[in-house]
Amino acid sequence: MSEDVEHMFWYNLKTGGVEQGFVSPSVDRVGPFETRAEAERALEVLRENSAKWAEEEAAED
Repeated sequence: MSEDVEHMFWYNLKTGGVEQGFVSPSVDRVGPFETRAEAERALEVLRENSAKWAEEEAAED
């Protein structure tokens, strides 16, 4: 991932839109993502990661 996160893409949880750079407050956005397409899939990626972590946690119990 590039070190220049200021020019990367973020998914805004409040608006559901993709932004380039630090447009919105950090509490409202997730990222950074290398491309706009990756940022557009942010909610899907978050769901996948959450499911994976829940499975891992259940396996540890």
